[in-house]
Amino acid sequence: MKLKIQQKILIEHLNYVIKGISNKNLIPILNCIKFDLQKDGLYLMSTDNEIAIKTFISKDKIEKIEELGEMVISGRYIYDIVRKLNNELINIEEVIDSQILITTDTSSFKLNCNNVSEFPNLDLEFSQDPIILNQLLFKKTINQTIFATSTQESRPVLTGVNFKISKNKLNFTATDSYRLASKEIELENLKVGDTDIIVPSRNLIEVVKLLNNDEDNLEIHIFNNKIIFNMDNITVMSRLINGTYPDTTKLIPKEFSLIIKVNLDSFYSAIDRASLLTNEEEKNIIKLETKDKYLIISSNIPEIGNVEEKVELLEKVKENIKISFSSKYMMDAIKVFECENIALKFNGEIKPIIIDDAEGSNLLQLILPIRTY
Repeated sequence: MKLKIQQKILIEHLNYVIKGISNKNLIPILNCIKFDLQKDGLYLMSTDNEIAIKTFISKDKIEKIEELGEMVISGRYIYDIVRKLNNELINIEEVIDSQILITTDTSSFKLNCNNVSEFPNLDLEFSQDPIILNQLLFKKTINQTIFATSTQESRPVLTGVNFKISKNKLNFTATDSYRLASKEIELENLKVGDTDIIVPSRNLIEVVKLLNNDEDNLEIHIFNNKIIFNMDNITVMSRLINGTYPDTTKLIPKEFSLIIKVNLDSFYSAIDRASLLTNEEEKNIIKLETKDKYLIISSNIPEIGNVEEKVELLEKVKENIKISFSSKYMMDAIKVFECENIALKFNGEIKPIIIDDAEGSNLLQLILPIRTY
């Protein structure tokens, strides 16, 4: 294998595939990046067996292709070397078996390579009928839900986001059993049947990092044990989490005894200030109470002091409520809305709090209250 390529082009693509390896992996080959130089261009691949990333540099972006071939190189070393080289032409050449030479006009590096045959065979073939989504919409949807996933490995199914397809609708749900985030997207020309899968949140985070903030499309290919995301010249494969996701629809009431509407920014700011006098040991508890046309938000740390905030309601309520919840969970939930006003829906002080767009939308948040009264 032998080629010449500009540093800025190679590092751009190494920035993608480096996300597919883990320094914690004890299997050396899974800490490597595979270079596969073919007639049409250079393919770079990485995997830790849970996620795989492939990117492609077309031949028109390569200065010179002199000899085709494959190499498997330590990911961290090749990444750091290329990253620290000047923005100039890089020569990459396999000089002898299992050794690569990287040179510029002023620098020279030799690296030992791994056995190409030991690198996992990545099955990145696409399905015939992918789901097509706008990249920006997908990125926004994942950011509006993924924060509610669990970090506790004791319940693996809750560490991922549930993708559920039914009747031309794709629903994204995340929960850690104390809070829930759900977003629904209507799909057009869908050829995929009913689907219910769980995608690891850590892999979704890496996919989101690779997306552009533009109107390009994302292809989603769903299989029995994996999901493939394809965008531009980047392909990402993620393993799925085995198990059955809980039926969260049972947690969301159809009717409410009290609905209050409030300006999102005012409500968020009030909770943010009230949270200054909370502590993590007591779950960042704040209290909410309605009185006439106001929301009264309060918190206290006995040895330090207390705080009380008033937020004017958009509509006067006919009955009042007293309820407590985690300020962190509430701020996480409401900051992902892109609207001016939100609706808080209650069925008593021990039932879940539902938050959605006051004008009605397909994004919903749920928080369990904390009993203090």
